[in-house]
Amino acid sequence: MPTLPDGQIHVEEVWKKFRADKTVPKFYDQMKRFGKSIGTGARHDFRWVLKDVSLDVPPGGTLGLIGINGSGKTTLLKIISQVTYQSAGICTVQGRIGALLSVTSGIHPELTGKENIFLYGAVMGMGRQVIKDRYDEIVEFAGLADAVNRQVKFYSLGMQMRLGFSIAAFLEPDVLLVDEVLSVGDANFQQKCLKRIGEIVRSGTTLLYVSHDLSSVEASCEKAVWLADAVVQASGPTREVVAKYRAAVEQNAALVTSTEGVVEVLKCEIAAADGGQVRSETDLDVRLTLNSPKPLDANFFIGVSQGSAFPMFIVRHSGSFPAGEFEVSCRLRHVPLPKGRYSVWPAMSGHAGGKGKPLLPWRPVMSFDLMGPEPWNPPEGVMVMSPVFVGADWQVN
Repeated sequence: MPTLPDGQIHVEEVWKKFRADKTVPKFYDQMKRFGKSIGTGARHDFRWVLKDVSLDVPPGGTLGLIGINGSGKTTLLKIISQVTYQSAGICTVQGRIGALLSVTSGIHPELTGKENIFLYGAVMGMGRQVIKDRYDEIVEFAGLADAVNRQVKFYSLGMQMRLGFSIAAFLEPDVLLVDEVLSVGDANFQQKCLKRIGEIVRSGTTLLYVSHDLSSVEASCEKAVWLADAVVQASGPTREVVAKYRAAVEQNAALVTSTEGVVEVLKCEIAAADGGQVRSETDLDVRLTLNSPKPLDANFFIGVSQGSAFPMFIVRHSGSFPAGEFEVSCRLRHVPLPKGRYSVWPAMSGHAGGKGKPLLPWRPVMSFDLMGPEPWNPPEGVMVMSPVFVGADWQVN
């Protein structure tokens, strides 16, 4: 393969296996393993954590890795940063790598914050004068001016994360790898991190970003890869991949919780109140047909989400519900959502502040497509927490 330019990541048909977890040493299992070793010789069982994974990120490109825990995201980052190596396939990264794979990644607890900054820079192959030139920026960004001469073992988890990110982001790597670590910091520091990520990407640094926060992935990355069961399920523009992932999360939630609860959902319908198309900024009617074994005094909730179990809004009705089959209707006024696919999530619980065992557990019962304006792309590094649509009239004098 010809020499790649600095910042290029090339992963081709990568496989990775680990030795399988040890089972509880029961007598039956020991005898079974002993029989296998006699018949076929000593063998180890393995589990595949990556299967035929391929991706390419050009210099200055941004790629987000999404998926549930255990899908192989962190393992792939470790292979790219050469913390571990693939069992098969090709993985090539050109240029200096700044990796933040855990809160304490590259940080020695016995050294002070200042000593860690110089150690990390030296490991990355940077000269002492170059590190000195960036030292004040690193300390100011991390907000550790009062603690930089203290041993890191006396730092809180959030302080360690701020130091680690600041070092990795300000020593100008050609490739920046960020695993799910920004969740440790407070909201203000997360926003600072996203802004800094935008700055270094504009300077030509390649970004590979792993997070369960889909809003931050959409804010930081142009493209995304969805990993599940050790294989690539989807890749492409971030918004498209995230939409597929949200749909899978919704389907899984429906399967997991479909048999729980006292009250049963028989049918759910949604329609525009004016009889037209289901669209943004109109009233929507939600009708649910339910069945209860007994009369109930309860709180009834309806939420709308974009795939995940965290709704963009919730409405509630407190009242009495009859035994047998009955219908609940709710008119959602002037729904402020942009174009997209959404899910209806009902729930039912006792009157005591929504506490106690749920009569109807929180779960999706149907999905619907809503027509309307496309969601706006926010300014670089800005994370949209809830993609609501607000109409606006502009005037410039």
